[in-house]
Amino acid sequence: MEIVLFILLIGLVFFALAGAASSIKVVQQYERGIVFRFGQVRRGDQLRPGAVREPGLTAIIPFVERMQKVNQQVITMNVPAQEGITQDNVSVRVDAVVYFRVIDPVKAIVNVQNYGVAVSQIGQTSLRSVIGQTDMQELLGERKKINDRLRTIMDEITDAPWGIRIERVEIKDVSLPEGMKRSMARQAEAERERRARIITADGEFQASKRLAAAAEIMSQDPAALQLRLLQTVVEVSAEKNSTLVMPLPVELLRFFDKMGGGPVSTGERKEEKPGLAERLAKAEEELARAAEKPTALDPASDVPPVIGLEEPARAPEISAPQREGDER
Repeated sequence: MEIVLFILLIGLVFFALAGAASSIKVVQQYERGIVFRFGQVRRGDQLRPGAVREPGLTAIIPFVERMQKVNQQVITMNVPAQEGITQDNVSVRVDAVVYFRVIDPVKAIVNVQNYGVAVSQIGQTSLRSVIGQTDMQELLGERKKINDRLRTIMDEITDAPWGIRIERVEIKDVSLPEGMKRSMARQAEAERERRARIITADGEFQASKRLAAAAEIMSQDPAALQLRLLQTVVEVSAEKNSTLVMPLPVELLRFFDKMGGGPVSTGERKEEKPGLAERLAKAEEELARAAEKPTALDPASDVPPVIGLEEPARAPEISAPQREGDER
């Protein structure tokens, strides 16, 4: 009899020690403990005192209370790639990543069974909805706007009822069909070619102005033409494999021109040309005016049409007297 009582006493001691050990819990700094007493957390519409345990060492009543820990760290979740059709009828494949955390551990445990799976499903459906409401250009170029829209849609669903806050949503990749990629590459190439042609035409126009100004200055002094001719000869002769043909001097050609010209009648007056200083000043003004002109490219719609190709030439208007004379 004494042996049986001793064994029962030892069993009670071990049972008490096991219960005491199971009643002591440690809650980490990034966790919160939700204590269920007979399966209840709330009393009516209010939380029961001691239902949420803060980080640190805590104790619960064995066989009466049960504690479930909730992680409140920011959780990173990949949203599987979703295929959809944009507003401008382009098939795309988009995947994203969602950053969220639990702000109300009681709602996250009581109101939703598995909040991780629930957030993943909401991310997939919201991503499909946003793809259908945007066009391809916005999807490729305005990522921040789409990310904010996704975050707003998901946060409205998860914040109040589930106690989960969506911290950030980022679109990782947008996959386009190969045909669309080739079309976009051809469009970009055509745009660059258009800009290159406009820049080349603008350069030719400015160069022609400077050449005209240089010719105007050099025409005032025959020696300048001769010096330019000698400079050209030096540049050509720098290449050893070239054959150089020297033309007649410019002064000799002008001498024959003067000798062959007829006498000028007394009634005719030679047109007075402005002096060299005045012509130089005019050429400098033209160069300064051309340099001040902005070189920004105009859009394709602002480029003037080519007569004969894009816009037919307009017939000259006939005045009323000429029309009456023709009818007579």
